[in-house]
Amino acid sequence: MTTYGIPLLVLATTGSAALTGLAFALEWFPRIGAFTVAGTVVDRFGTARVFRAACVTRALAVLAAALLLSGLEAGAPATVTVMVLAAVTGFLTEFSYVAAEAAGGKASRAAGDRAHRVQSVLLAIDQSAMLAGPLVSGLLLEHGGPAAMLSTLAGFSLLAATLCPRQTTLPSGAAAKKSGLRAGWRTLRSLPALAWLIGGLVVSNCAVGLLQAAMPVIVVTELGRSSADAGMIWSVAALASLLAITAARRAIDRWGLWPAGATAAALAAAATLAVAHADTYRGYLLLIAVLMAGEGGLTVVLRTLRSHLIPSHVFGSTLAVTILLLLLPFPAAGLLVAAVPAAQLGHAITVVALLQALGLATAFTRLRTLPATPA
Repeated sequence: MTTYGIPLLVLATTGSAALTGLAFALEWFPRIGAFTVAGTVVDRFGTARVFRAACVTRALAVLAAALLLSGLEAGAPATVTVMVLAAVTGFLTEFSYVAAEAAGGKASRAAGDRAHRVQSVLLAIDQSAMLAGPLVSGLLLEHGGPAAMLSTLAGFSLLAATLCPRQTTLPSGAAAKKSGLRAGWRTLRSLPALAWLIGGLVVSNCAVGLLQAAMPVIVVTELGRSSADAGMIWSVAALASLLAITAARRAIDRWGLWPAGATAAALAAAATLAVAHADTYRGYLLLIAVLMAGEGGLTVVLRTLRSHLIPSHVFGSTLAVTILLLLLPFPAAGLLVAAVPAAQLGHAITVVALLQALGLATAFTRLRTLPATPA
């Protein structure tokens, strides 16, 4: 709801597509900045404290914005309010995200050989929320106005803070001293299996980010379809990813982590190469769904490997570094789409698809031979 509902609120409040796009940026850049400190804070103060504090603060910020908007007419004050809200909620959401991921890593380590099952359940929750959140936000905003949407968002935040289990143990002083982006970077470099996988996924995200940024241009400008049709592609893709997560869990149970990951990588790379040559809406829809199914399987592998290999006392810091690396291709893809003429986007997609195939093939070739990779 935070990711998709706040920009919808900006559009409803300002009526400006440009400001709506700026709201996305105001959510995006603080989120990237949050990862530079969120991992350190989680390692020093613990997952439960950080998660609860982020949720409560987000609820207070959202309620304050709802009260301000109820007393403001459309104009500069209302615009400033929703734009500031976009930046604040984007920043706070990443603190709760890192804390939740750290808790998931702890649960995965406790599960031992069944860690991939824990991660597949967590991913299924994430994907279900990605399907439901935008729909709920849109319906509430359309039928109840900003107050209804913001109040519901605040209610979910407070409910999350209430349901968060109490923290029974505090991080040790030694762990706190070792936390930080520098410690996370050192840890990542000391884990070659994880480092190679992250490297391959960074290259893969260049392709995924370019497709996400270019798809509205391709569907609306090149194919002459509506913006709703462009959105439908990613809704179908999210559903395909959700199904692939379940399939990945069963594949890892039966064949192991490496074969399941290599299959998902091959699926994603092949779909991206095919997308570069698609020329119909149905072709784009089906191929993007296949691509995101492969990405769903790769994400299960990443999160399982991450939970197995990263030491618990620097998990938050190392997690923040890995997420930061994986997110950097997305704003770069947006800049590339802005610089490349629409008619040349197909060639750009072909280039990044070839790089994606090469990067994933190299990563999984190395993963097969590294002794640190779990069976």
